[in-house]
Amino acid sequence: MPVGKSPVLDVSGRRPHDPSRRGAPPRRGGFGRFAGRVEAATPPGRDRAVDALRAFAILGVVLGHWLVTALVAEDGELHGASPLQHLPLLAPVSWAFQTLAVFFLVGGHVATRSHAAAQKRGVSYGAWLRARLVRLFRPVAAVLVLWTVAAGCLLVSGTDYDTVHTLTKLALSPLWFLLVFAGLTAATPLVSRVSPLWPLAVVLHVDIVRFGLGGPAWLGWINVAAGWLVPYTLGAAWTRGELTRRSGRVLLGGGAVATAALVLWAGYPASMVGVPGAPVSNLNPPTLAAVTFGLAQCGLALLVREPLGRWLRRPAAWAAVAFVNLSAMTIFLWHQTAMMAVTALGLLAGPLPGLHTVPDGPAWILARLAWLPVFALGLAVCWAAFRAHEQGGRRASRGGSLVVRGEGGGRG
Repeated sequence: MPVGKSPVLDVSGRRPHDPSRRGAPPRRGGFGRFAGRVEAATPPGRDRAVDALRAFAILGVVLGHWLVTALVAEDGELHGASPLQHLPLLAPVSWAFQTLAVFFLVGGHVATRSHAAAQKRGVSYGAWLRARLVRLFRPVAAVLVLWTVAAGCLLVSGTDYDTVHTLTKLALSPLWFLLVFAGLTAATPLVSRVSPLWPLAVVLHVDIVRFGLGGPAWLGWINVAAGWLVPYTLGAAWTRGELTRRSGRVLLGGGAVATAALVLWAGYPASMVGVPGAPVSNLNPPTLAAVTFGLAQCGLALLVREPLGRWLRRPAAWAAVAFVNLSAMTIFLWHQTAMMAVTALGLLAGPLPGLHTVPDGPAWILARLAWLPVFALGLAVCWAAFRAHEQGGRRASRGGSLVVRGEGGGRG
């Protein structure tokens, strides 16, 4: 050490950090800085596992659609198909990616908590509902405008009507979910104290009349409300503190056993998503098997909540979950459009395996898995173009506030 120089110590008596020293930790990159901002902006009492469950549900739907939805090019037309038509042994794939029950569980929990908090603050029901529906439907306008223009341009250019119908139906199919969710949100004050057994009983009786007694098929549409009300009211029971780890075990075990019995002995389809050409769909409208399967998923969600919360104390993991939640509606609304855009551009190179071919074998599955990163890239383009519609034109980086806003799951 040179004469007259002495090491400068901080208040703890240690040398201050010198980036030029060998072994010094590298500066954090862009995601590291983002994770730090998110961590700093997150309230200490936030239930991060709720946000993670919602992110899991959204990503499950996206991956499920990308894996089981095919657009086959034949005779200059595109028509929808599914590998589940040709490979029924793939039905377990639908068990992993049909995650809507978890979304309704979290939605019921967050909505009832949010409404109770709004009442304490003196916020009227109308103002509370208006704020939630605006957040829910703000991104929808962009989807409707784009596909209205796109459908018109395709028809004017001479594209076959059936092709336009197939594409538009796929692009707008996520909207049914939003309508159901909006209806349940509006009914939150009425259903917040309803036992899940009541809507479950409705689903049971509808299926008995429909399948056991030969009743009209239209009765099944009653289950669109009743079926998704089951996990939604479970979420309300969660808010009331009525769901414990024991409840999770009962729901998981009972739901799994009931679903297996319905599939093996009652003739319900094994797939938990619709299969083109199948006489019965478990999802459209929901059947008793879809509801019992959802109960098992909700039980599993309750069981993993605590370990998930501990894992999310890692800033990088929590930042990824927060980012998905911030962009949840954009991801959900545009993932089908991203897939179709890649499919349409691929036609310029001719029919491509896993993209335009019939999904009838292992080769198609391997090829489709290889296309998933390309679909994700297309979705990233859609996200960059349309995320402002979800965020109300505000930047997520502004103080990190949007990343951890009350819509997320901890504080309602």
